[in-house]
Amino acid sequence: MPDSEQRTPSVPSVPSVPSVPSVPQSAPPTSPTPSAPQSAPPTSPTPSVPSARSEASVPPPRHPTHSVDRAFLSLERRRPDVRWDAGGIAYLSGPPPSLADLRAYVGFRLGELPLLTSRVAGGRRSRWQPDGDFAVDRHVHEVVADGPAGWDPALDTALNAPFAPGAYWGIWLVHGHEPDRYAVCYRFHHACQDGAAAAMTFRALLSGGGPSARPVPGRSRLSGAPRRVGAAVGLATRFLAGSLAVRGHRPYAAFTPSGERRLWRGRVRSDTLRRIGAGRGGSAHDVHLAALAGALSVWSARAGVPLPRVTAVLPVDARRADEEQTWGNRCFALPFQLPVHAAQEHPDGPRNTQAPLRRLDHVMATTRKLRGETWRQAIQDLVRFMPDAPTEWYLRRMLSPRVTNVMATSMPLADQGSLGDSQVTGTALLPLLVPGHLFAVGLSFFGDWAEVSFLTDRDLPLGESLPLLWEQAVGELAESTTPA
Repeated sequence: MPDSEQRTPSVPSVPSVPSVPSVPQSAPPTSPTPSAPQSAPPTSPTPSVPSARSEASVPPPRHPTHSVDRAFLSLERRRPDVRWDAGGIAYLSGPPPSLADLRAYVGFRLGELPLLTSRVAGGRRSRWQPDGDFAVDRHVHEVVADGPAGWDPALDTALNAPFAPGAYWGIWLVHGHEPDRYAVCYRFHHACQDGAAAAMTFRALLSGGGPSARPVPGRSRLSGAPRRVGAAVGLATRFLAGSLAVRGHRPYAAFTPSGERRLWRGRVRSDTLRRIGAGRGGSAHDVHLAALAGALSVWSARAGVPLPRVTAVLPVDARRADEEQTWGNRCFALPFQLPVHAAQEHPDGPRNTQAPLRRLDHVMATTRKLRGETWRQAIQDLVRFMPDAPTEWYLRRMLSPRVTNVMATSMPLADQGSLGDSQVTGTALLPLLVPGHLFAVGLSFFGDWAEVSFLTDRDLPLGESLPLLWEQAVGELAESTTPA
């Protein structure tokens, strides 16, 4: 396992939840997969498992795509060399299911997730519609580790395996390194879902599908339309100016990317982040960003990678209060300059105890507006009404290394999760990793833990050190906010 995963303390056992209902099998279980890792189902024929439709979830026959969906599909056509997928991993304690059982179970739960059995059809007015050729076995795969030493290669296979032709998503069952430990890796094309919708998929498959704790604006009122239009135009102008201000910036080439992704993990108690944030009038996410800036400051010095500027792109969920999370994207990308160099007057001297607090105050000064009703409503209006061409142009600018060089996201997942008798013991987000970015970092809240995941290129210098540096930066913030 990666060093950062070995350092992760074990999670207390999660309270038991009901077992997965028995699902009729359309075929006997497949024989175990050979020990060599693989990213596709066995070559022997495996009958497709049909998805069982839930009586409580009957999707409309056609659902319009959103401008953000169409923007990501267009980006894929422009840059087929880029991996436009994101996702997450659930780590479980218990005997792993067989590939056939997992396929049957996923097929059983797909009735709650109609988007996953749909495809995009049509031209300028494209829509999501049921995929008549959908088959579970093209989406659910298996990677078997060759013993304990084979865990890293098996997980890397799940992270980097291509989707089956025509598929927007895939699930990889990763096991074989320990008899009672395994992982389920879920990856999706970003035209298919955003983080909030993916979190719902996580809960539907592993936790019962409870609602997320996402902040949303109140219901729209026509009486406030002129004010809302003005706020949306002002916000668009602000971010447009921010992207053009660095138009001539040439990002420093920190390394030559290999194109192969690696995952590194760390964790702290979620109450620690919340306590630090509340003590300064901020949020747990503010503390995460301030700790990220502190970790980058140390990493830059140790790795010999100069960071004249670090601007993160922050995905923001812009759904209306009454809007489903299952269909496509409703996200907006905001640029955010991380205070990596805050209060570094004495880089060779003793640690500046005020630097962590100054970073946190800098973060809070910006995010305070994002948490306000006016900005959140303006972001929602922009995402809802912005035409295709400006939407694609804006996303292309925000993902460009000339504007941003880190993807940073966070998501509340669930209080607990299970798959049959197996309990979810940990999670990791897999944010979008764009060529030219240093890395992508995700913070997932699961149970009592805030789990940080760094998705890096294999050749990023000292990428494996980032989770520990982040944990240490959180510790420094905790010390700085503790009364003497």
